[in-house]
Amino acid sequence: MIVFLISVLKIVILLGFLVFIHELGHFLIAKWCKVKVKEFAIGFGPVLFSKQGKETKYQIRAIPLGGFVSMEGEEERSEEEGAFNKVSIPKRIAIVSAGGLVNIIFALIVYMGLQTATPNNVTTTVDSCTSGYSAESVGIMPGDTIKKINGKSVKKQSDINKIINSSNGEVVTIQIERNGEQLEYKTAPTMLEYNSTGIYLEAENSTKIQGFDSNGNVIYDWPMKLGFKDGTIEPNGVNIENNPTELSNILQNSSNDEKLNFTVKRSNEELSIDITPIKQKKYLLGVKLKPADKNFANNIYYAVLNTGDFAFSIVDNIKMLFTGRVSTNDLMGPVGISSVVAKTNGLQEFIYILALISLSLGVTNLLPFP
Repeated sequence: MIVFLISVLKIVILLGFLVFIHELGHFLIAKWCKVKVKEFAIGFGPVLFSKQGKETKYQIRAIPLGGFVSMEGEEERSEEEGAFNKVSIPKRIAIVSAGGLVNIIFALIVYMGLQTATPNNVTTTVDSCTSGYSAESVGIMPGDTIKKINGKSVKKQSDINKIINSSNGEVVTIQIERNGEQLEYKTAPTMLEYNSTGIYLEAENSTKIQGFDSNGNVIYDWPMKLGFKDGTIEPNGVNIENNPTELSNILQNSSNDEKLNFTVKRSNEELSIDITPIKQKKYLLGVKLKPADKNFANNIYYAVLNTGDFAFSIVDNIKMLFTGRVSTNDLMGPVGISSVVAKTNGLQEFIYILALISLSLGVTNLLPFP
């Protein structure tokens, strides 16, 4: 019962707050444009609180899944002073877009704050090369700084990973800096095959499952639909708690058609789930990169870069929706969002989901369809 109440409280706080700042954006810009606001409401359904101001009625309603700002002349033309339909088109555009923009700005500020406060950044300078992989074979050395791949600038590890993984094993051109000198190498990234269940672990020394990677992308979401989210795992009866290496060994030693039985421990219950690993492949240069120094300047620098990726991730997702790479079945409404919020673990994850939903809400509200 306590867990249920906490989940409800988290949903109410998160959705209520995001709706509030969204509607507040509309409200403040409308006031700034001298448009008469008749009603400012947070939530739908029965009215829990109502107060009549000089011009505006303020309300809090029972269901925190939305809200609205009702303006004079918004639904139909009005000749009254301060009617929405009487202000200029640029002002109307500003009022309508203000809610979404507030959500986007809030999300970026929050995400950047998280990135700055919890730095775990990696440079593009090579710390070591793995024997037998493509980087070592062409002469890349520890201390080299990777500047460009195929003419594209790289500023962090995820930039390198993205280009190399999308190469499909074809030859790439790598520009490096060594002792102030610019050098260029051509090499085909090394292909590595592995078995994957789509499970992403929370930390290197943990077998606790987390459904998202560091950029907020779901990793092979089909196992999550089977109920893997937020538990600890035990494959084929082998206790691997706090021993993810053993999990990796079990996966790599399994055959393509071998079904593994996972015992998923969640709260006070255990679930038994069968799953067959999928053969995956990825491409690697075979370099280990140096971690960035943890100082204020570096924290801000990488926070800005990561926040930029975060901002454009939602745009990429929308592109994939229109190109068919993502199904409309993967979209979430208020119920799906509430389910995700209820399952958050800890303050940091809650704040991250707050930022992610705020960004999604902001961008989708700016699109020219409901």
